[in-house]
Amino acid sequence: MFKKFLLLATGAFLLFACQNDEKNDGETIVAKGGVRYGGEFRFMSSEKVSNLFPLKTTDVYANRIASQIYEGLLKIDVSSVEVVPSIAKSFKISDDSKVFTFELRDDVYFQDDACFEGGKGRKVTAADFKYSLEFACSKDPLNNLSWLLKGKVKGAKAYFDGEADEVSGITVEGKNKLKIELAVPFSGFQKVLTHTGLGVFPKEAVEKYGEDIGQHPVGTGPFKLKAFEEDKIELTKNDNYWDTDDFGNKLPFLEKITMTYSKDKTDELLSFRAEKIDLVLDIPVEEVENVLGTLREAQAGENVKHKVDSKSSMSISYYGFAHESEVFSKKEVRQAFNMSVDREAIIETWLEGEGWAAKDGFVPKMKGYPSSTINGHKYDPEKAKALLASAGYPNGKGFPEIDLYVNGLEGSGVHKLAKAVAFSIKQNLDVTINVNLCSIGERDEAVRNGNAIFWRSGWVADYPDPENFLNLFYGGNVNTDDVTVNPFKYNNPEFDKLFEKANAETDDKKRMEMLAECDQIIIDDAVVMPLITDDFVTMINLKVRKFTTNEMEQLDFSRIFIKEIKE
Repeated sequence: MFKKFLLLATGAFLLFACQNDEKNDGETIVAKGGVRYGGEFRFMSSEKVSNLFPLKTTDVYANRIASQIYEGLLKIDVSSVEVVPSIAKSFKISDDSKVFTFELRDDVYFQDDACFEGGKGRKVTAADFKYSLEFACSKDPLNNLSWLLKGKVKGAKAYFDGEADEVSGITVEGKNKLKIELAVPFSGFQKVLTHTGLGVFPKEAVEKYGEDIGQHPVGTGPFKLKAFEEDKIELTKNDNYWDTDDFGNKLPFLEKITMTYSKDKTDELLSFRAEKIDLVLDIPVEEVENVLGTLREAQAGENVKHKVDSKSSMSISYYGFAHESEVFSKKEVRQAFNMSVDREAIIETWLEGEGWAAKDGFVPKMKGYPSSTINGHKYDPEKAKALLASAGYPNGKGFPEIDLYVNGLEGSGVHKLAKAVAFSIKQNLDVTINVNLCSIGERDEAVRNGNAIFWRSGWVADYPDPENFLNLFYGGNVNTDDVTVNPFKYNNPEFDKLFEKANAETDDKKRMEMLAECDQIIIDDAVVMPLITDDFVTMINLKVRKFTTNEMEQLDFSRIFIKEIKE
């Protein structure tokens, strides 16, 4: 059903794509290449966003907004998924992959804000990056991303531990020249620097707003904050933005971006049909025809003209176990849970064919990674029962009822998946799982305080490298206050040693093979419960032009523009 719908939607796109409207209406300005300036772009989020400080944006919902405000030294090109320069106009890597030297652009300014003298944004320098990157290495409560740099950059660990006043490996070599020296070689470090959380921000903003800086973001990106309200977030065009398109047109084209919140997916689709929003993310197949109608209705002009796009997402949906809890401290229990669930059957019967079973390792497929060499979890209910019995719970006897914390909406795909997993575990192990729907914040707090010992989570690639996924399990990332990485409290010296060795390996093929060995350890230890990998499916109003996505689920709004469809 899913593939069929995509085919129909593509047909609708081909039918309408040939229509044009070269008219200049009202305030719309036509630029080189036929692009238009002006207009508002609208979309919805299923989760509330409460903080836009880059080092606090640890979920995909906040990241979709923060990535429009902040920029770092480097970025991932949305089309090619390759590392390209951003504020750093060029960079060099030493032969031993330990020293990275960056030459910064001389035409990048912070967005205008009251934190600056006269309210005017000043020019970005290498000293700003030293400040921001050192902040990313700190124990400051505003920083949830210390794991990105702490074990990689020379002196970062000492700075994090309070043993040094600065990170010795981050040095300003000139007004626009920055050098980063690593503690050990890491050929993939340039990918790490593309993380949205490592976007540059000014010291003046931190000093003015303090712990409230999450509601007063100041970056260098194409859009800046206009309104941060209970029911919406509004961004407006940054008139001082430095970048241009291939025709030399100044970016961005849009005047405004508005993100509101949806009650459920039906609400979102109805809003799309009523043309109150222009984009739908993570489309539920079973709702589309009911709400948007058929191809014939689209041809007759009875619903909004749209395009559906699908990319194989570089992501994994999984359930986490609290390894310090009584029941999940036992590997046999974790293995039993994994073997009691038929992932492929759940996808076909509960999810109507949406998603792909996580049959190999934890890391999803990506270029150069030998995922097929990893032996994933197999459905084996009899062995699952035996494992549970060996852990002291024959036929589920004595096993407590457990709450499964799921951030998601009633009737959503993640809710259906949770009900399917709970049903399978009850059927095969006679263990009762209660599905507890909640917000991301509520789930994280429950994990932090120990109330949640079984919870739904997911990981979308911050950058295209297996290391980004396996970092979740590194023992050095265990933190009692931060549940961004290794909230399971998993400690395995064998895994840690191999992971460190892999990151120091400069031969990319050998490095990938070692990371795959790390992945196998995670499966063998049943650290978590990998369930499905997704397709990133988007539906966009055809009036929105140059909208591009990729397998990392990136959304770059700087180059899209509005051009009304001619009736």
